[in-house]
Amino acid sequence: MSKILLSIGHGYSARAIACGLIGDGWTIYATTRSVEQARVLQGEGVIPIIWPDTDLTPFITKATHIVSSVAPDEHGDAVLNAYSDEIAAQKDRLEWVGYLSTTGVYGDHDGGWVDEETPLNPTTQRGKYRQAAEQEWQTLGLPLVIFRLAGIYGVGRGPFSKLRAGTARCIVKKNQVFSRIHVDDIAQVVIASMRNPDAGNVFNVCDDDAAPPQDVIAYGAKLLGIPAPIPEDFETADMRPMARSFYAESKRVRNDRIKRALGVTLKFPDYKTGLQALLKTETAPE
Repeated sequence: MSKILLSIGHGYSARAIACGLIGDGWTIYATTRSVEQARVLQGEGVIPIIWPDTDLTPFITKATHIVSSVAPDEHGDAVLNAYSDEIAAQKDRLEWVGYLSTTGVYGDHDGGWVDEETPLNPTTQRGKYRQAAEQEWQTLGLPLVIFRLAGIYGVGRGPFSKLRAGTARCIVKKNQVFSRIHVDDIAQVVIASMRNPDAGNVFNVCDDDAAPPQDVIAYGAKLLGIPAPIPEDFETADMRPMARSFYAESKRVRNDRIKRALGVTLKFPDYKTGLQALLKTETAPE
C-alpha cells in the first residue's frame, strides 16, 4: 500500500522529515501559507497546499499518515479548531499521527532532569498552549505519537551568522541550561516512529548534552576563530520580553526512550559535533 503523508504546517522540521521520506516513494502533501514557499516546496518533491485557503478534508481522508507542526496560540490549535471531527473520523484508517510539541511543557526544573513521565507544569504561555494542544490531540482516539522537541538548530539555524555579524550575545544566568536537537536528528526520530508505530507514546527529542547557552556561543566563536561576545549578566542585560522569556525555564531532558524504543543513534549527540558539521556545510564549496 502506498504511503501518503499530510504535513500540516510544513516548516523547518517537517521539511527535514519529508526529505528523509521522498526517496522511499512517499507521496507528501504539505501546507504553507505562501505561494512563493509553495514553489520552493514543489521543488523539494512535495505537493504544496495553500492553507488555510484550501479545504484539507480531501487530503485528510486520503492520508495514511499525518504530522502537525502548527504552533497553538491563545485561540487554541488551528488544525483541531478546523478539522478535529474530520481527523477523528479517520482514526481507524490512519496508520500514524504525529504531533510536534516542545519540552517547554515540563516547565522549570532549575537545571534538574526531566523525562517523559515528569508531570507537565509549563510556566510560559507558549508552554501552556502546547500542553493544552497535546491534551486535545490525545482525546481524539488517534494512533498518536507526541514528540517533545528541544531547541532546534541545523543548516540555516545556528550561531554562526550572528557571530559573524557581531550580533550574538553571551547571556549568563546561574544554573541555566538548555537541551538542543539537530533538525536531522528530529527527522530520523520521527521517521523511525512512522516505520514502527507505537500509538500513545511520547518521545523527548533532544541530544545528550544539555548545556549553558554561553558555552554554545563560545564554542561557535572558537570554531570561527573569533573572540566570543563579552558575557552579560541576565539580571541586568537589556533584553526584549520575548528574548527574556526563553530564560524562564532551565532543565536537562532525558532522551533514553528514543534510543530504547526506536533504536535511534543520534547523528549529533552534542552541540559540539553539531556545530562542527554545520560549519563544514556552510563553508563547503557549491
